Amino acid sequence: MKILQLGKFYPIRGGVEKVMYDLTLGLSEAGIDCDMLCASTEDHPSEILTLNARAHVFIMPTSINLAATKIAPAMVKKLRKIAKDYDVIHVHHPDPMACLALFLSGYRGKVVLHWHSDILKQKTLLKAYKPLQNWLIKRADKIVGTTPTYVKESPFLAKVQHKVDYLPIGVEPLEPNPEIVFRIRQEYPHKKVIFSLGRLVNYKGYEYLVKAAQYLPNDYVILIGGKGPLKEELDALIDNRGLREKVQLLGYISDEEAPSYFQAADLFCLSSILKTEAFAIVQIEAMSCGKPIVTADIPGSGVGWVNEDGVSGLLAPIENERVLAEKITQILGNDQLYEQLSQGARTRFETLFTRKQMAKACLAIYHLVLQN
Repeated sequence: MKILQLGKFYPIRGGVEKVMYDLTLGLSEAGIDCDMLCASTEDHPSEILTLNARAHVFIMPTSINLAATKIAPAMVKKLRKIAKDYDVIHVHHPDPMACLALFLSGYRGKVVLHWHSDILKQKTLLKAYKPLQNWLIKRADKIVGTTPTYVKESPFLAKVQHKVDYLPIGVEPLEPNPEIVFRIRQEYPHKKVIFSLGRLVNYKGYEYLVKAAQYLPNDYVILIGGKGPLKEELDALIDNRGLREKVQLLGYISDEEAPSYFQAADLFCLSSILKTEAFAIVQIEAMSCGKPIVTADIPGSGVGWVNEDGVSGLLAPIENERVLAEKITQILGNDQLYEQLSQGARTRFETLFTRKQMAKACLAIYHLVLQN
């Protein structure tokens, strides 16, 4: 069996390309030949990376950046050349360039469509792309989402539920640095630390997490890692509410430091408010450290499935800072509940969300597709 992961960008920055990359690694480590074809971003050079004897990443140059999409005509040329070598092409959506490359490739083999999320923000792009998206949905032999909730609720997949399944995202457990963990805890002595990590953009709902701080005891502190266009607005909100001692905007946190923040925290909070947040890999990263999670349960999204209410954490309604604070204090104010959810988070991670589990489940889907 030989597999090609098709879509998105290199270097790895977002969740979609991380899934592609981890599948390429996980499948190859399981003895399956698996390559990845993608467009470059951040002016990364066109090249072929060898991950191991069974896995390569083909990085094609981007010619134009348009509506959050990389236009890379070289992807079409490359795919036309290599498509015949693969038993399954696993295309990751949303990525119009990957879909166009598949459409023009002449490939006649099996296609698995990975539906990471609907296109929600780019209305103009969706209008132009929809005929191609409809072709891709029809062309796919199997469509998989990251959670059963999201693919069931997606209006674009309503008529093809007979070929829809789900494949939970899996990652390697985080490896915190004990010295950095100790340093972080020293910075916030005698505090209960709530951590959140992501871009400072509207759909992350950070204004509600900031506002939640006013309902938390004085020995609680919220640490928000990440940068983005809403930094000044959130800073102003913190100052206007007099929350400077209870909320810290940490700015950019490196990949080397991030695991230690997860470990140093007592609890992780996901305050996102829009379906743009389809899964939230940060939740399973927190689970790998045995951290309970409070999640804003976005209608139609899979985030509330990832963090199972009462098992790995608690759910709160979106855009409700008061209930968000109540759920946080409910966990951190009850040692028995905390221990129960901490253990539940770690067990749920090990059962559903490891890279090995993702590769195993994906391989089963490929076998099923090839048998039909």
